[in-house]
Amino acid sequence: MDILLLILGIAGLLVGLAGAILPLPGPPLSFVGLLCLHFSSYAEFGQITLYTLGFITLVVAVLDYYVPIWGVKKFGGTNYGAWGSTIGLLLGFFVIPALGIFLGAFLGALIGELIGRMAFDKALKAALGSFLGFITGIFMKVVLCLVMIGYAIAAFL
Repeated sequence: MDILLLILGIAGLLVGLAGAILPLPGPPLSFVGLLCLHFSSYAEFGQITLYTLGFITLVVAVLDYYVPIWGVKKFGGTNYGAWGSTIGLLLGFFVIPALGIFLGAFLGALIGELIGRMAFDKALKAALGSFLGFITGIFMKVVLCLVMIGYAIAAFL
């Protein structure tokens, strides 16, 4: 059982890091990986560490949904841009997996705002806001996943 928890823990941390960029729940997967390691005999984390990382994971997971929306709204966008960004991200992931999520989020927001009859210059500004919110969300998730990986590596040393 220990070997299985070790494998699941490492897989969770690595898939979580990939999920911080891809449309997967990255930080929650990394946190589950950390918990798997904690319940194995290979690593042990303090309760304060686990509760703190769990709380931060929850906060980042919630912010991951709201930061792109905030970016759209802050730059003058509407729900058309928010929906367009989300749809573009998902389509972009399947069309051009690596670059498509970034390009899709931007173009989706732009097209969404244009469908909503916004002037091109304002739609472009809203799309930029969506893109910046998307990048900010990715940055938060990657940093958190790397912190959890760092804790896991430190526990093995």
